[in-house]
Amino acid sequence: MSDRVAEAILQDIRSGRLVPGQHLLEPELTARLGISRGSLREALKHLSAAGIVNLSRFRGAYIATLDRKAVLDLLDTLEPLARLGARLAAQSGATDKDYARLLDAAKRLGVAQASGGRSDYLNERRRFYGIMIELGGNYELARTMPLPRADLFRAQVETRQNEKQRRLHFEGYERIAQAIAARDPVAADKAVKEHFAGTRRTMAELDEDAFPRSNF
Repeated sequence: MSDRVAEAILQDIRSGRLVPGQHLLEPELTARLGISRGSLREALKHLSAAGIVNLSRFRGAYIATLDRKAVLDLLDTLEPLARLGARLAAQSGATDKDYARLLDAAKRLGVAQASGGRSDYLNERRRFYGIMIELGGNYELARTMPLPRADLFRAQVETRQNEKQRRLHFEGYERIAQAIAARDPVAADKAVKEHFAGTRRTMAELDEDAFPRSNF
């Protein structure tokens, strides 16, 4: 139950129903999710351990925010794991049908980006990583990659990016998928490296108010 509740809260973050820095109200969440206070509190503890929720004895629960350093630290942590995942997926010996799933995920990311649907984009982004990890066959990556924290980061900055920055972000996934589908681990590694370099450039371009003081 606590896992289901935690995923529901993460989905609310991806959809924009809950935003970084927002105070979580127990009565509202328990009523909307149809759960007990105990289940909610257990889920919040899990989310706190993952860096998604900040729990305070006196202030209650808040969706965490990331300051600029926290974002850069997250990217530094996520990049080598994503590069490993891309290399493994490219050299896994998966079938053309398997690789077509990843290409389709990248295509759906493009559709979501073009439509401006934030929730769809963040969900498709998560699906892209899931397929890439599945193709690589190393399921420890699924446990190790800080994807929930990355969801929080993307939710925080998504509305602060301009159209060019959003398009460049999507195109990075497209290049990664193409390199993996070509079964070229060197190109896949390079595509992920360039994708993260582009994300760092975008972060440097954003105004300081996109990175409120972290409450985590």
